[in-house]
Amino acid sequence: MKALHIFILFALLMALAITNLSATPSGDEPLFVDNDGDGHRSQAEPTSVGIMSRFLAQKPRGMMTCNKYPRVCRAAGSPGPDCCKRKCVNVMWDRFNCGKCGKKCKYSEICCKGKCVNPMSNRLHCGDCYNRCTKGSKCLYGMCSYA
Repeated sequence: MKALHIFILFALLMALAITNLSATPSGDEPLFVDNDGDGHRSQAEPTSVGIMSRFLAQKPRGMMTCNKYPRVCRAAGSPGPDCCKRKCVNVMWDRFNCGKCGKKCKYSEICCKGKCVNPMSNRLHCGDCYNRCTKGSKCLYGMCSYA
């Protein structure tokens, strides 16, 4: 067990030594560069530190937005099948895109099948979409009551 700890410690020290040696400038690479030829020397930025892999050299890919790839919205796990302002939404239930892109419901309203309704007073959508009050009752504050 003790031999394993010594071996791991030795491997870490070797890795640290290799990293430090690759980061220091070589003998033919000057630390100071004469930029304008007047004898004034300034410290130059190192051109590279160690070896850069191709993985790090690649540009990061942006998100796949639906304005470029419309099929993204139909994929499993997507918020909805419709594309509005580069976002996948469901225009049948989204408060900010109710029925069509950009149509916002008022503060007290919700979107039910593409129409903005007030669930506090609407008998057909009392408290939630398609929660109907029975005949003879009213919707008051989102609850069906007999009055």
